[in-house]
Amino acid sequence: MPSFNNRIRQVLLLGILLFLIFVIIKELFSFLPGILGAITFYILSRRQYFIFIYKKNMKKARAAWLFILFYLILIGIPFYLAITLISPKINAVLANPEEVMQTIQQNITTVQQKVGVDLVSKESLNKGLNAVADFLPGMLNSTAMLVTNLAIMLFLLYFMLINGREMEKYLNRVTPLKQQNINKLAYETKRVVKANALGIPLISIIQGLVATVGYLIFGVGDWGLWGFLTGVFAFFPVVGTAIVWIPLVLFTFATGETWQGVGLLLYSVIITGNVDYVARVSLLKRLGDVHPVITIMGVLVGLNLFGFIGLVFGPLLISYLLVLFEIYMNEFVDPELCVDLNEHVPAAAESPGNEELKDGK
Repeated sequence: MPSFNNRIRQVLLLGILLFLIFVIIKELFSFLPGILGAITFYILSRRQYFIFIYKKNMKKARAAWLFILFYLILIGIPFYLAITLISPKINAVLANPEEVMQTIQQNITTVQQKVGVDLVSKESLNKGLNAVADFLPGMLNSTAMLVTNLAIMLFLLYFMLINGREMEKYLNRVTPLKQQNINKLAYETKRVVKANALGIPLISIIQGLVATVGYLIFGVGDWGLWGFLTGVFAFFPVVGTAIVWIPLVLFTFATGETWQGVGLLLYSVIITGNVDYVARVSLLKRLGDVHPVITIMGVLVGLNLFGFIGLVFGPLLISYLLVLFEIYMNEFVDPELCVDLNEHVPAAAESPGNEELKDGK
């Protein structure tokens, strides 16, 4: 039995550790998206990286740089599209904001007159347009923070790949849980991150491309821009792509293009809308079998906490809540009352650090 003095020392040391962790997280909170992004890309890359290292005998640094270059290209493509498609519109707004806002106001007024319903009051419309005008400069000013987080993400990813084996062995050693529960956490982390980091972007790309085809067929102006925005809004649950195509349908009707409006409406409801459902049922189930409720609740929580990277780590938090409850039952409650934690874990699931050891044999 530890003495009373040792208990006091232990409590003081734990208190200091928790305080330092709190201070560090508080000061690094602005850079949390970059840190979480590095963790996400590490989880997605680790298996292939270890194959390069232990089976193909590639040097660690060279393999890590290959992954860094790959992710730079992967991230650069949507940034290039955004700059190419959206930047001219933003420049036009900044160059002559009053004229652009007046044009938008006239278009919305025309739509409301054609529909016969005041969808937005004049006061709300003016407030919304002013908010957009105030938001654009702030969005441009946030570019520096975005670039900083991207640099931090790639910097951390490089060293996580280089030291991946040692890092996973250390985490496996210091985690105060039974080995089967550590295996469960590792499996759940890989499953949810894989499903959301790969599945959600793929679904958004599919919806964006399908919607772009519809906009092109039915003669929507700037169809490339609206298709890109549809793919972006497809990330968000519940409303998703409807934020883009509903105003486009209303505007098409308001401008007298009735048949184009009917066709775009049917196309958006039947094809663009159902592509999301079909892709989620088939693609996400194959990647990670994450329940849609967990995904939707997790995305809502994650966006508020972590920003854009919360699309991945929000569902992970919800999954962790369920997994930690099972682990608590396994660790501290009568085994006869516990849920079998390994019921959903495949036989091949291993503790962190063991997979690369097998590859290195």
